[in-house]
Amino acid sequence: MGVGMTTHSHKAGLYQEGITAYDVVLGDGSLVRATATENEDLFRALPWSHGSLGFLVALELKLVKVKPYVKLNYVPVKGMADYCEMIRMVSGALDKDYPAPDYVEATIFSKQEAVIMTGEYTDCVTDDDKRKVNHITRWYKPWFYKHVESFLKKGKAQELIPLREYLLRHNRAIFWVVEDMIPFGNNPIFRFFFGWLLPPKPAFLKFTTTPGIRAMTFTKQVFQDIVLPMTELEKQIEINEKLFDAYPILVYPCRVYDHGPNSGQLRPPRPDQMVPGAKWGMFNDLGVYGVPGPVKRKEPFDAVKAMRAMEKFTRDVGGYSFLYADIFMDFKEFNQMFDLTLYEKVRKKYSASDAFPHLYDKVKPEIDVFKVGKEYINPL
Repeated sequence: MGVGMTTHSHKAGLYQEGITAYDVVLGDGSLVRATATENEDLFRALPWSHGSLGFLVALELKLVKVKPYVKLNYVPVKGMADYCEMIRMVSGALDKDYPAPDYVEATIFSKQEAVIMTGEYTDCVTDDDKRKVNHITRWYKPWFYKHVESFLKKGKAQELIPLREYLLRHNRAIFWVVEDMIPFGNNPIFRFFFGWLLPPKPAFLKFTTTPGIRAMTFTKQVFQDIVLPMTELEKQIEINEKLFDAYPILVYPCRVYDHGPNSGQLRPPRPDQMVPGAKWGMFNDLGVYGVPGPVKRKEPFDAVKAMRAMEKFTRDVGGYSFLYADIFMDFKEFNQMFDLTLYEKVRKKYSASDAFPHLYDKVKPEIDVFKVGKEYINPL
């Protein structure tokens, strides 16, 4: 309901592309089934609706056949033009028939350095395979992004990672956010004796987040996942450095399919964003997490102004903000980013208007709580 993507999304698209049916309890208490042929309008509007159309009680989804391990290749690349082009190539953004690997991910450590990871499902049968196995989620192991960073010096490498551990690779350090909480957390001694405590449980973090702490994270940190066209990857990195100067940053390629106009909250990709000959455009998640450079250097940093500028860039290039994160748009700007045409019709048709808050009302700025950046936001 809130949408999402993984390092497999360059093949499968956003999560909703794998859903074949939703069972939803509507505002009038009735239970309906939504598929591509039954209540099709509801089926198209549910993704990115964040529970504002009904209660999701069951779904049917497609499965992908897997193997016990992921054979992960680490490729360090220097030069922004080179690593951006390599990400586009291995993800299939340049050629719909390119034999793309099962997983593609890039961690960008600076404007000039990145490590691109490609993974394939595999078995572990030979002695050589067994020697390559790395249990990356064990409590005493280096945080994954630090492990990845080491290949900038080591050069290319290949490992076998148990599939479940690969899927949880960023958990212990919450990507790299824990370093801001516990600067010594990746120290080998700390990891050995206390690494089992990580990551902090979300319930614990929520329980201990006072309004003061929330205000600090609101103004002194950035937590954003943004869906942007891969044709603009270089500009994404440039604007991240200009507005946040926050590294590392994460890039996951992702298909965004053209389902036609007014077919959900996402608009069809623009013609120049489409993969040649395909029914999808190649976008990517830009993950920006942590403390911006100006804050680390104790320089002035206007979080609202920076995010407003990032949102404008996102709208201009035809991208989308993930709505779990803080947004700073007024309703007019929100309506420019997302296509609410079908959504508004579905709210009326399926009894959501009087039972559930509007999508914007669920995710709009918490301006009444924090009184931050009022000159930049025009709330409803």
